[in-house]
Amino acid sequence: MRVLVKGAGVAGLTVAHELRARDAEVTVLDPCDGFLRAASWLAGGMLAPWCERESADDAVLVRGLTAADKWEAMVPGEVRRNGTLVVASARDLGELRRFACRTTGYEWLDEPAIASLEPSLAGRFRHGLFFRREAHLDPRRVLCLLRTRLTDQGVTFVGERPHESFDSVVDCTGAAQIGEVKELRGVRGEMLYLRSSDVELSRPVRLLHPRIPVYIVPRGDGLFMVGATMIETEFDGPIVARSLMELLNAAYTLSPAFADATIVETGVGIRPAFPDNLPRASRQGKVISLNGLYRHGFLLAPAMAAEVAELIFNQHATRKKAP
Repeated sequence: MRVLVKGAGVAGLTVAHELRARDAEVTVLDPCDGFLRAASWLAGGMLAPWCERESADDAVLVRGLTAADKWEAMVPGEVRRNGTLVVASARDLGELRRFACRTTGYEWLDEPAIASLEPSLAGRFRHGLFFRREAHLDPRRVLCLLRTRLTDQGVTFVGERPHESFDSVVDCTGAAQIGEVKELRGVRGEMLYLRSSDVELSRPVRLLHPRIPVYIVPRGDGLFMVGATMIETEFDGPIVARSLMELLNAAYTLSPAFADATIVETGVGIRPAFPDNLPRASRQGKVISLNGLYRHGFLLAPAMAAEVAELIFNQHATRKKAP
């Protein structure tokens, strides 16, 4: 079976991996020849199904439970299974309790336990939630490694659509389909990278706030990703001053040592989302569309790739049986 995958972000690469694992002949169309225009290049890389359940449908938890194992199989050694820490300032304790009421899979931590888990946060927070079974990865490393592995496994990457025919085509072009796919909208996300030699974190830390909850993810060597806003707009211009100040203020609230950090990078991405904020895999003829991963790209892409593969192979089996 010959399949063309359009798009080489997290959706396209995981679909290509799933199809190649099932012995399909896969070609990936990547007009950009890289990841700099892909929303997944700006992702946090948190494999946090229990935390995400706080603001998402139960389907996100169900589909995301196996994400860490599936990513480990795709890119061995790249998944960090250190859990997720969720904290809030004393005045926002109600936010922490609300978060706990909407999630499962956590344990309450007091101030000494938080300090034991993350010494850089000693004396900063009285209460926290620890989601021990969650994990994270570095999206940029993983995307590059996965692309290299796929090339080694015989997947072909091209910049222009080949002239030959394919048994199936999978559209994984994400936000590029806004305006083309019914109900698909864009949600703006802004992030930044900070470098600090004075802060050490071993896992993603989520700081709750009534207006703009944020997360900080360690990348190693003093580099931290801080994100991310969720703004209902498709404006893709540079980060705005309000968001930059809010993200920096959140980092400072987590640890005042971030005041001396350097700003390495800021970024803006448009997340494609459907009204229910859940991804969809749909088929029209031999074209299958996978879109709407919203803020759950790395968490849900492996499960959605398997759904796409089932659609393709079930359709192929039906064609072979037809008289």
